[in-house]
Amino acid sequence: MYHKKFTLHAPYEPAGDQAQAMAALSRGIETGKEHQVLLGVTGSGKTYTMAKVIEATQRPTLVIAHNKTLAAQLYQEFRDFFPDNAVSYFVSYYDYYQPEAYIPSTDTYIEKEATINDEIDKLRLATTTNLLTRSDVIIVASVSAIYNLGSPIEYGSQTLELVEGEIIPRKSLLLQLSNLQYERSDADLRRGTYRVRGDTIQLWPAYESVALKLELAGDSIEHIAWIDPITGTTTKPDKVITTGAASRFTIFPAKHYLAGVKDQTAALQTIEQDLALQIAALKKQERLVEAYRLQQKVTYDLDMIREFGFTNGIENYSRYFDGRKPGQPPFTLLDYFSENVRRQKIKTFLTLVDESHITLPQIGGMHRGDRARKETLIQFGFRLPSALDNRPLDLPEFQERTPQNIYISATPGKIELGLTQNKIVEQVVRPTGLLDPVIQLRPSQGQIENLVLEILSRKLRKERVLVTTLTKRMAEALTEFLNTPAKVYNLVAAHNKKKQEQTADTPLIRYDSVPTNKLEIGPIPSHLHSSTEVGELSPTDDELPKVAYLHSDIETLERSDILDDLRKGVYDVLVGINLLREGLDLPEVSLVAILDADKEGFLRSVTSLVQTMGRAARHEQGSVLLYADRMTKSMRQAIEETTRRRELQLAFNQKHNITPAGVQKPIKQRMLPKLAPQGKKQKEAEKRKRESSEYSLQDIESLTPLDRKKYAKHLRKKMQQAVKSMAFEQAAEIRDILVTLETGK
Repeated sequence: MYHKKFTLHAPYEPAGDQAQAMAALSRGIETGKEHQVLLGVTGSGKTYTMAKVIEATQRPTLVIAHNKTLAAQLYQEFRDFFPDNAVSYFVSYYDYYQPEAYIPSTDTYIEKEATINDEIDKLRLATTTNLLTRSDVIIVASVSAIYNLGSPIEYGSQTLELVEGEIIPRKSLLLQLSNLQYERSDADLRRGTYRVRGDTIQLWPAYESVALKLELAGDSIEHIAWIDPITGTTTKPDKVITTGAASRFTIFPAKHYLAGVKDQTAALQTIEQDLALQIAALKKQERLVEAYRLQQKVTYDLDMIREFGFTNGIENYSRYFDGRKPGQPPFTLLDYFSENVRRQKIKTFLTLVDESHITLPQIGGMHRGDRARKETLIQFGFRLPSALDNRPLDLPEFQERTPQNIYISATPGKIELGLTQNKIVEQVVRPTGLLDPVIQLRPSQGQIENLVLEILSRKLRKERVLVTTLTKRMAEALTEFLNTPAKVYNLVAAHNKKKQEQTADTPLIRYDSVPTNKLEIGPIPSHLHSSTEVGELSPTDDELPKVAYLHSDIETLERSDILDDLRKGVYDVLVGINLLREGLDLPEVSLVAILDADKEGFLRSVTSLVQTMGRAARHEQGSVLLYADRMTKSMRQAIEETTRRRELQLAFNQKHNITPAGVQKPIKQRMLPKLAPQGKKQKEAEKRKRESSEYSLQDIESLTPLDRKKYAKHLRKKMQQAVKSMAFEQAAEIRDILVTLETGK
């Protein structure tokens, strides 16, 4: 076992109210509190606070976030804070995932399709290996942490010790590597494979970036060394997991799902017994097709397990190999933490739930959809009932397995507040002294015209703007409007004409000067509508805003590129729906505009409003515009909470003589090179070109009957997708190809 203390490296010390939050949370952990809530505003340094708590308590830690992007950001931050400790990244390793499913209404069976990201697979295996070998472990994970991972005891027991001077027959060594799911590959060495060359074996552990070279002398291991898997030259890696003593190496399995040799016979017998019972039940219901289908599928899987110890979809039989009873929760990453605590002989581990107002409900809801899909598969003979036990944990099961939790959010939800009886630790004051934004109310009538003027004034000051709409169509239409110079110039001309005709200034009242407790829910009094005086404008072409939209149709990597381009000034404005909330760190944004703020619902709830308004809190001139005609309950609560925080921050700054300073944050280098920008029409044209080539008829004549059948199935799926997307021309083209494919005419 490897023991090392958590040592935090940071170029700064606690500031603002970070110190009191760190002390309170650390004290709660040491006294055994199961649940704590940290209410930390945007930009208050919550990640740094959590890092200090980890250092103070010295507990192995799981950090769980609600999506891969946020998890990647946290992983990078914790890795920088703890460069000498084992910081791992554990998310779903699928770049693309289509789960197995059956649609009875159309008699459509959808096979499981997945594209595995090799690098993420390596990081996942490194995560579990770290948990079984050392105590200084921080795992940053998505909700993948609540999914079946196989037994940690089984995984940890199936290891191979390699020691220089050890006597082990060559055949036995290769057999043990195969039992650990390492594949022999004499052509090229890849992660999770081994290569034999004479008396030398090159082995690439599935969780490492380097490989091992074993030099044999008869039945003895003469020498072991780390090598570069590409060049084969000896190397000295900075960090490896498998090293014990200088000449001892522990090799862990290449896959998480294994069929243990000891329990395999009993497990397979139980599967056969359950298969017989399920077939009898289906035949009793006169479902002969389903019974035959199940017989064929399970028999094939059993043959694969007997021969190779593994089969695709083996996780659906995990209950048998894990020794679990029907309905018993599966083993997950949380069980590896429990095994870590047992092996390292420490009290317990710590769980940090980031953006808990989203993450906890997400954890609670994952298993319902999974169960509904699998019940259909079982009913129609595609799976045994045991497949239901390969599932994500529900929320109570998650809480049972996480003995000490800290829930982190700027807007804690009902679940975590209920667990702590509404007792929270606040981190409201930012180290930079920055205040929560000033909030102004504007009428919805003429909101686009008013917004354009505000954007132009920010553009002249080289500041950025975020705008939230209610629908994708609105986001795209507004983006097109703002990117059309003629429309912007016409609007500016109308504004200048009004200014010239103006005879007297109208008194301006900012909302933050009005006591919030005197506001009633309902129509907003006219004296609360505020505006900023904008003089005559004469923007040049270079001073017109450049605008992009950001919503769920934009691919993940492209979203990051767009956000970076906003910070660089390639764009001045981003228009979005619900993506301008958690996890966005944009110090250049001085204005957040929320259109139709009085449309009560998920997108305009208290949580959404507070989170969205917080995007303007990184700028010393941060302000928020709420376009609305009535005061909703959500608006009032969001305004009151933001105003409360602003008053606390002002009082702290005055007491400590702090002048707010803007955040200077470097733009991180892209992980992948960015392609040249494309216009919307160009992208659509290239997409049609790709699809046209994909559905080409030129090679159909060379297809075998079986290949034709598979290709027809693929095209029919594409045609249905095109119809759903209302791409009727594309669907018609595919239909014509299908006719030719199936009739030969």
